Amino acid sequence: MKLEHRFTVPAPLDQVWEALLDPERVAPCMPGATLSGVDGKTFSGTVKVKLGPVNLLYRGTGEFVDIDPVAHSLVLRASGKDTRGNGTARATVTVHVDEEVRVETDLSITGRPAQLGRGLIAEVGGKIVAQFAESLATELEPGEAGDVQQQHLRVVRDEPEPIDLIGTAGVPVLKRLLPVLAVALVVIVFVLRRRRNR
Repeated sequence: MKLEHRFTVPAPLDQVWEALLDPERVAPCMPGATLSGVDGKTFSGTVKVKLGPVNLLYRGTGEFVDIDPVAHSLVLRASGKDTRGNGTARATVTVHVDEEVRVETDLSITGRPAQLGRGLIAEVGGKIVAQFAESLATELEPGEAGDVQQQHLRVVRDEPEPIDLIGTAGVPVLKRLLPVLAVALVVIVFVLRRRRNR
């Protein structure tokens, strides 16, 4: 599935561009992510995901496959697999930086998160990108206040909270689930009545 997101960061273009090329700075801004290693243009790490009562831990790698410093655009490919075998995720991400940051993602997922469907994944993706943009803005904020906030971020980075897919989606999930729950309730009541009448 293809996803498109846009966001702005209140910092100079060159500063945003340099940060996006530095996994050690940018990975911790991503909710649930922990960077475990960097080797040239490749990097590795984990992403924690929470889907209702189920916790998933994706372990994987990423690589910058194209970097155009003149156009301020980059392409990276990343893939990961849940450590318990509950699914996989692969993505090709194209980023353009000018007055705003434009992110185009070609995403392929299997397993439980795929059951959410394209529409819901797009909504959750948008909120995750917004959280990322806010963290990146804090990371790039100049002065003493920024330094304090960056120190706080580094403490939080030691053990990041998982991405809560249901919690992040919030009301949209409930709106989609209510009709299903209503049908399920009707079926249960119907079955119980039939059993009582026997």
